[in-house]
Amino acid sequence: MMRHFISILLLGHACAQELPRRQDDTIPSQVDQMYERGLRFLASKQNDEGCWDDSQGNEPGVVGLATVAFLAHGEDPNYGPYAKNIGKGITFIIGKQNATNGYIGNSMYSHGFATLALAEAYGMIDNPKLARALKKAVDLILSAQKRNHNKAWRYTPDASDADTTVSGCQIVALLAARNAGLVVPDEAIKNALAYMERCRSADGSYGYTSAGGGKPTLTAIGLLCQSLAKKKDGKGFAASLGYLKNHINYREPYYPFYFEYYMSQALFHADQKVWEEWNAKNIKLMATLQSPDGSWPGRMGYAFNTSGALLSLALNYRFLPIYEK
Repeated sequence: MMRHFISILLLGHACAQELPRRQDDTIPSQVDQMYERGLRFLASKQNDEGCWDDSQGNEPGVVGLATVAFLAHGEDPNYGPYAKNIGKGITFIIGKQNATNGYIGNSMYSHGFATLALAEAYGMIDNPKLARALKKAVDLILSAQKRNHNKAWRYTPDASDADTTVSGCQIVALLAARNAGLVVPDEAIKNALAYMERCRSADGSYGYTSAGGGKPTLTAIGLLCQSLAKKKDGKGFAASLGYLKNHINYREPYYPFYFEYYMSQALFHADQKVWEEWNAKNIKLMATLQSPDGSWPGRMGYAFNTSGALLSLALNYRFLPIYEK
C-alpha cells in the first residue's frame, strides 16, 4: 500500500499528492476478491514492453487506464508487488510520446487517458521523465483547444470540430493535472465546460456533438466534468443527475465497460446515496461477468474491459486524488 508520496519539483511548483483514504469504511469482500483477481490477471498478461497483447492493449490510453487501475487499489508504485507493472506502464506511455509536440499515441482519446495516468502517477513514482512528460502532454491538450473552433476537442490535435466523449476525456485529464499541481488556465476549463453545456438538452442528457440524441454514457461524462470542476449548482446539473437516476439500470450495449467507468465516477461525485444504490448493482453485475481467470471479456479486448471494470469498482477504495470530493 502507498504510505507516503514523493515530493517532486515541476517548473517551480512543489507537488506531493495526498489521498482521500478510506479509514473507517469497510470494503466489501466481494470487491476485494474481484479486484485482486483482476489485477493478478493484468499483471500476468502485461508484456515486457509494458502493454498488453490484445486488440486495444497496445494503445497508450488503455495502458494508462490499466496503470490507473493498479494505483486506484492503493498499490505502491515503487516497492509493492505491482510496482514493476506500474513502472512498465508509465515507461511505455512516456515512450510513445512525441518528443516534439507531446502527443501520446494516435488519437486524442488515447492521449487523454494516457495523460490522466501520468497525472495520477505524478508525485508517486520515482521517474525523472514523468514530470516533463506530463507537462508536455497537458500543453498539447491546451494548444489543441486553442486551435479548435469549439474550444474543445475531437480525434486529433488539429481537429476543428468536437464531441463530448473526446472533450470529456481531456477535461478530466486537465483537472487531474491541476489537482496534481500543474497550472491549468481557468479559461481553458471554462471554455471546455461551455462546449459541454451546449451539448446538454433540457432533460439533462448530453448528446454527442449537440444537445440532440442524449445518451446515459455521454451524460455520465458531462456530469463528471461538472462535478470535478466544482460546478454542481444550477438546474442543468440537477437535470443531468435526474436523467442518470432514471437510467440507473441501463447498460451500454456496445461499450459497456466504458459506461461503467464513467457512471461510477459521475454518481459518486454527484450524489452519495445514488452512487451507493448503483454501486451495489454494479458489484453484482461485475461479479457475474468476471471470467475465472480474473478478466472481463468483451469486444474491446481484455485489457480495456478489465481495466474499465476494475475502475468502476475503484470508488470503493478512493485512493486516487481524482476521487477526492
